[in-house]
Parts: sequence; C-alpha cells; structure tokens
Amino acid sequence: MSSVSSAVGNLVQALAGIGASLLNSVFAVIQAIFALVQDFVGSVLQLVQAFIAFTADLFQGVVGFVAANFFGILLIGGVYYWYTHRQGGRSTSQKRLT
Repeated sequence: MSSVSSAVGNLVQALAGIGASLLNSVFAVIQAIFALVQDFVGSVLQLVQAFIAFTADLFQGVVGFVAANFFGILLIGGVYYWYTHRQGGRSTSQKRLT
C-alpha cells in the first residue's frame, strides 16, 4: 500500500511542479511584454528627440530662416485649403443665379 501512496505523492509533486513551471512561464511572458513596451517607448522618445534636434539645427542661420518661412507658408496654405474644403461646398452667398 505504501507504493500506491508514494506514487500518488509523486504524481501530486509532479503536477505541482508543472503548475509552478507554467506560472513562471506566464510571468516571464508578461515581463517580456513589459520590456518590449519599455524599449518601444524609449525608441520613440529618442526618435522624437532626434527629430527636434534635426529641425533646430536646420532652422539656424540664413538657410534656416528661408526654410522656416517656406514651411510656414506651406502650413498656412494647408490650413486654408483644409478650412475651405471642410465646408463641403456649402455656399456662403445667398444670391441666386437666374
């Protein structure tokens, strides 16, 4: 009878070991996901920092002044285009053509 009880004990120990290993695997996957998100956010922040440094370097001096004015005019033109086409062809005039 002791062999049956020791076999059952070994089975319970093996199942507990499998459960603990499965739980450790789940925790490892969650930790890997957090590390991935942390690296991704860090990379995005470095990219934004590099872009800001690039634009700051670009807009220095006379060439930067000209480029800044060009992009400013381009931005104003884009906003004007968006605003005029946002209305969807609604007429602002009340006159009727006969």
